[in-house]
Amino acid sequence: MSSECVPVLIIGSGPAGYTAAIYAARADLKPVMISGSEPGGQLMWTTDVENYPGFKDVIQGPWLMEEMKAQALHMGTKFIEDRITRVDVTKRPFECEGESGKIYKSKALIIATGAQAKWLGLESEEKFRGYGVSGCAVCDGFFFKNKEVVVIGGGNTAVEEALYLTRHASLVTVIHRRDSFRAEKILQDKLFKNDKIKVLWNSEVEEILGGDDPFLHVTGVCVKDTDTQKRTTLPCKGVFVAIGHRPQTDLFTTILRLDAHNYIEVEPGTTKTSVPGVFAAGDVTDKVYRQAVTAAGLGCMAALEAAAYLDE
Repeated sequence: MSSECVPVLIIGSGPAGYTAAIYAARADLKPVMISGSEPGGQLMWTTDVENYPGFKDVIQGPWLMEEMKAQALHMGTKFIEDRITRVDVTKRPFECEGESGKIYKSKALIIATGAQAKWLGLESEEKFRGYGVSGCAVCDGFFFKNKEVVVIGGGNTAVEEALYLTRHASLVTVIHRRDSFRAEKILQDKLFKNDKIKVLWNSEVEEILGGDDPFLHVTGVCVKDTDTQKRTTLPCKGVFVAIGHRPQTDLFTTILRLDAHNYIEVEPGTTKTSVPGVFAAGDVTDKVYRQAVTAAGLGCMAALEAAAYLDE
């Protein structure tokens, strides 16, 4: 099942995809957006947003994404609920196949598939995922009201998750394998001032402990001190893994140039990929900033560069 060729096809939604759609629609490029498996991206799991320009009060991530989507729709973007499973950039026009079996053709392609959270890779982590182990404090924090929880990581995500969890948990222990955080200083200052948070430095979680009677549940974590190699058991009811993200680039490993961490490589200062007419925007190409505002800016750039490409 094939569709007509459109000027611009956008794969994925979120700040980058929605902004690209808005600008492409304003350029009368009649953009079509394939929403993907997680419409709205990571901000759909973020409640309080206080660093997006234009809002003096705290806003909600899902609300911001709905507003971006509504604006793109108003401009004339066509939204399709599907997930792309195959991309062929050797043909002109480009061809993308959806999970539905439909073939989408386009003269230009904007990739905004984002990134997903990484996991520790422990067998016990997999066992208790959804039963005390989570990758999203906003999604699951409510279930740990007045309970002790653990956050694993040392970047912005880990600190933000820990701060959010203090709304529900009685105590939040941040476990970090180094002796200092990588998070922004303003976030660190908030964390160190919060008396409901404590930090275990130079420590790694080796195993997540729990029981299965009468149902699966977490009871604690086995922690190793990376300096002394001493192992201790830390009781807790919830474990939140916040150790980074993995770009959603599995579709592009053999057709686009990726960097050592599997992010899509672009020409410096642009969103141009290794294939002319294919552009990448947002967290799928940005491993440094990973902010909604920078993703939106890259989405704008991608749309403008796609328009220039089509003009040529």
